[in-house]
Amino acid sequence: MVTARQEPNTTDVTAAVETLRKALTAAGIVLSSLGADVASPSLNLIALGRVRADVALRLADVIQRGCA
Repeated sequence: MVTARQEPNTTDVTAAVETLRKALTAAGIVLSSLGADVASPSLNLIALGRVRADVALRLADVIQRGCA
């Protein structure tokens, strides 16, 4: 069986974090733990961190309204 070769993730993690932070700030949402995950830099992961329940509900509301 032949599998498709995956291209390495070349997304700029710092730019992605800042873009997400700006969008969340504009929606009145702060994720204090938001940042690049430095444990596995080759994976370009972003740590969203833990949030209070009220922040999670505000985030869900913003996403739902944006999808409508």
